[in-house]
Amino acid sequence: MHKILVLEDDELFLETLEDFLEDEGFEIKTASNGEEVLSITYENNFDLYLFDINVPLIDGISLLKELRNSGDNTPAIYLTSYKDKEKLTQGFLTGCDDYLKKPIDLDELLLRIQSLLKRSGKSFEDIKLTEYLTFDPMNRRVLSNGTDINLAAKVIDLLELFLEKKEKIITKEMIIDRLWGCSEGYSEGSIRVYINNLKKLLGKDSIKNIKGIGYKIEL
Repeated sequence: MHKILVLEDDELFLETLEDFLEDEGFEIKTASNGEEVLSITYENNFDLYLFDINVPLIDGISLLKELRNSGDNTPAIYLTSYKDKEKLTQGFLTGCDDYLKKPIDLDELLLRIQSLLKRSGKSFEDIKLTEYLTFDPMNRRVLSNGTDINLAAKVIDLLELFLEKKEKIITKEMIIDRLWGCSEGYSEGSIRVYINNLKKLLGKDSIKNIKGIGYKIEL
């Protein structure tokens, strides 16, 4: 799943963007000011930034300049009300890859995001899981000979986590954070249920239990 950080100080518009992009299969993190973005990006990596320019504390242009100076080359799209060519030119000089003027057409935004992710090497190609199963990352579906097998959302979440960290061990804490976050309760039994669901799907030897540490996928 591709991760996008959205910076927007208009709360209603931010909620609209978040709902739309999550429905399109993206993992979304939000911020309402520039300093919040710096804090978030210090601890997290993203596939793309969507930044409003006119936001509190640190404006979008100064923020992206600071990120670029720190070596962060994450693709970025500005969402802006500015019509001033000088301001937009300044934005591109700081390392912006694209921009859209408000009011935003959400379908156009989606096309711009997909295009930019493809140009930056963020693949949307199906991932082969077994001889008969493939994973469609764009639409978050597992297909059996091309037919969607309609897996539960949390099983898809867990599969994505394993595929993103294919060469690494997945800890229990990482699973809890991805499947439940801070807002939902969980149990040790529910973690085992979802792990077993994936084993049934991919084969009993597809996920190794690393005792006392976590799990690792082997496809």
